[in-house]
Amino acid sequence: MPINIDLPAEQRRAQPGEWRLVGDIIAKAFAEDPVNLHVFGTERAIQSCMRILAREVYLPAGHSFLQGEDGATMWLPPGVAGNFGGLAQLKFAVAMARFATKGAMNRALGLSAQMAEHHPTEPHMYLFTIGAVQEARGKGVGKSLLAPVLAACDRDGIPVYLENSNPVNGGFYRAHGFETITTFQVGGDGPVMEPMWRSPR
Repeated sequence: MPINIDLPAEQRRAQPGEWRLVGDIIAKAFAEDPVNLHVFGTERAIQSCMRILAREVYLPAGHSFLQGEDGATMWLPPGVAGNFGGLAQLKFAVAMARFATKGAMNRALGLSAQMAEHHPTEPHMYLFTIGAVQEARGKGVGKSLLAPVLAACDRDGIPVYLENSNPVNGGFYRAHGFETITTFQVGGDGPVMEPMWRSPR
């Protein structure tokens, strides 16, 4: 299902060669994220993971938007699965072996399975990640990045889904119309992840 997103002047669509920039911004934004730290253990591993996902999945198959070097998003449009092919999986495994703490690959696979179990089947826009670097927090970057996609989804009657991996962000998402579907503990004994749904307005 194609969706036309009108970006404000301060934003632009990330180009395929900018996967490092997208991954690095998101890694900085998620450096203290409870779920990512539990799974990967180090900021360098989070950075490597986000770079690979940007390069292999979200830039070629989805939407990724940048606001300068302050913030970035990664989305998948309705009907796009974002398959993680064999070569991408190999790159991911190598990165985990180099940079993550022991057992990270198994934790990542377990989280992926849990996320798939809770992922809605109804067509929707999927927000994989949104974040602003530390220096840009509190300046409205997240709100600015979210607004054009939500406006497009409201216009076209498309719901939006995300998994909130940090409880401090719950209020931000609820203020933009997201509601908690359920919660689950990562790996059964890790931090809580909160799947959230936003119906079009």
